[in-house]
Amino acid sequence: MARGSIRSPWRRPLGVLAYGLVLVYAALLVIPVYFVVVSAFKDNQAIFGSPLALPSSLGLTNFARAQDGANLSQALFNSVTLTLSAELLTLALAIPASYALARAGGRVADALDRLFSLGFLVPAFAVLVPTLLLAVAAGLFRNTLFLILFYPATALPLSIVLLTQFMRSIPMELAESATVDGASEFGILRRIWFPLSMPGVVAVVILNFLNFWNEYVFALVILGPASRTVQVAVPTLRSGLIVEYGLLSAGVLISVIPVYVVYVFLQRQMQEALTAGALKG
Repeated sequence: MARGSIRSPWRRPLGVLAYGLVLVYAALLVIPVYFVVVSAFKDNQAIFGSPLALPSSLGLTNFARAQDGANLSQALFNSVTLTLSAELLTLALAIPASYALARAGGRVADALDRLFSLGFLVPAFAVLVPTLLLAVAAGLFRNTLFLILFYPATALPLSIVLLTQFMRSIPMELAESATVDGASEFGILRRIWFPLSMPGVVAVVILNFLNFWNEYVFALVILGPASRTVQVAVPTLRSGLIVEYGLLSAGVLISVIPVYVVYVFLQRQMQEALTAGALKG
């Protein structure tokens, strides 16, 4: 086909409509983020007078007040500690379980897979009161350790189901060849299954990180003021009848920056893993 016969998508009515819808969707995503960023450098008068205008200065007054008012540095440290600990524990439990289900096969593995899928049917609010009673009975009320143990329990069903599907796509001949060469099950998991399942692992890490970092209800009920997370600390910036939206925007911006950094880093790692897998194939 000649190069001149290929029409640009912009010259087709459906192409123009598709690109237009994409631009509208992108604007719906970008405008709220832009509003929060510029509002973090304004006061209420500037926000209501010109909501989408650039700030007149880039002073960090709202950020300093947010730090002093809610002790966000300590809350960020608590969130990082809780999220990373729960993330590592989830992976330590989900990866071996998924490997066992992927290698086993048969009716027993399918039954266990369906059993883990039942975890999707339990809403978080339904277990709030039993979880609170369990924390009190275990002597871990107001203790971060309880949520470090509890968060993986909520994330394991989805993590195991996703990782099992990724690991089942790996040819079993690789494990058989490694077994003939004298590799142990742990060696097969560490040297073959884990590297080839890296895209799935990264996807699970991103999903769990967002869930753990943004979790609010259990952190509010279980943890005390000294160990509260950033999601619990930011709403405390609102006090009295007058809401300072610039102050709240600064607090929200501080709380989402670590999530953005982690997402960008892991997204790059996932793309590299996918590219490496394609080249090996």
